[in-house]
Amino acid sequence: MNPYTLFENSDFLSYFQSISNKTISVFSSLTIIIIFSAIYVIFRQLGTQRLLKQKVLGKQLVIIKDTEDPGIMKFWKKIIRKLGESTKPKSEEDLSHTRLTLSKAGYRSADAAVLYFGIKFFLAMFLPLGFTFIQLPYIQLLPTSQAMFLFVLFAVIGFYLPHLWIMYKTRQRQQELLAGFPDAMDLMVVCVESGLGLDAAINRTAQEIQLSHAILSEEFKLVESGLRAGQSRQDALRNLSLRTGLEDVNNLTSLLIQTDKFGTNIAQALRVHADSMRTKRRLRAEEAAAKVPVKLMFPLICFILPAMVIVVVGPGIIKIARNLLPTLGGG
Repeated sequence: MNPYTLFENSDFLSYFQSISNKTISVFSSLTIIIIFSAIYVIFRQLGTQRLLKQKVLGKQLVIIKDTEDPGIMKFWKKIIRKLGESTKPKSEEDLSHTRLTLSKAGYRSADAAVLYFGIKFFLAMFLPLGFTFIQLPYIQLLPTSQAMFLFVLFAVIGFYLPHLWIMYKTRQRQQELLAGFPDAMDLMVVCVESGLGLDAAINRTAQEIQLSHAILSEEFKLVESGLRAGQSRQDALRNLSLRTGLEDVNNLTSLLIQTDKFGTNIAQALRVHADSMRTKRRLRAEEAAAKVPVKLMFPLICFILPAMVIVVVGPGIIKIARNLLPTLGGG
């Protein structure tokens, strides 16, 4: 068999062209997703910088929130709420656990749990239907077993997609809380040493870190709101630990409760805890830096190394295909 005829085979060329088209479509989709993600991150950073600049210049921040949802949003929200009411768990314990999980992710509205179950049911039902409608010519060519497998697969993806989103938001929120807690502890130490009580120190710290650490400021404001509503300091601090789900915050709340109970020096306890949290933050940064070479192995092997091989070996392969293969085949 002439090796050179392999490059002239129409079946081989059509198969190679189909693989190339699929690869190009996949990489084009990934490129579009990366571009839109980068645009979102850039605009978010620009907005944060603008708020910080206004804060530094002493300008008054005017934040306008549109409390009225558009009509189409009200319509879909109403449908999802009805679906959630029909699919939410009957047990109050399971519903309370779901509310706590959503609270850790930052969703604390009264109907957050109902909307969560409604979105899960909506995606589990309509994501397979949408995929089937879009890929209808392709679905008709598949066997029934494969079509049913795709339908069930997209239903499972739609059902678990909100749960994965909540896990991602919770992890992101916890990382932002961990990043801001050492600075907040330092501010709280300064406030306590200047003569403020613990409640006033928490309130003042929440005001000062509102722009640099908005999520942590929100948590401190919730603690202050609970204290003003009549909660005891121990209950308010325990609720803070439950809302965040972090071990460091749990240690802080236990420390403040014990300090308040036994009457020891709050400033000294906060200073020691702030130093401990700062040390942990430095260790986490060193750990993340140590993981970078391992994480770079995948893009290096899958993207950079093939490109280098093509650039280095490609001209030689082309010359072999043009000169040596016809000679070996007797052409």
